[in-house]
Amino acid sequence: MYGWIWRHLPGNTWVRGLISLVLALAVVYVLFQYVFPWAEPLLPFGDVTVDGASAATGAGR
Repeated sequence: MYGWIWRHLPGNTWVRGLISLVLALAVVYVLFQYVFPWAEPLLPFGDVTVDGASAATGAGR
């Protein structure tokens, strides 16, 4: 896949590298701005099995 993208980018190696960097930054931006906020309610990050009260007080040691 990356080879296909590299072959289809215009310019020499430096221009291709710069365009690749911009494309990678654009993908990261889209992920953080749109995909991750959309997916957060669907993920089980709030379902914890550790009791926070005993861990905070040091009980159980």
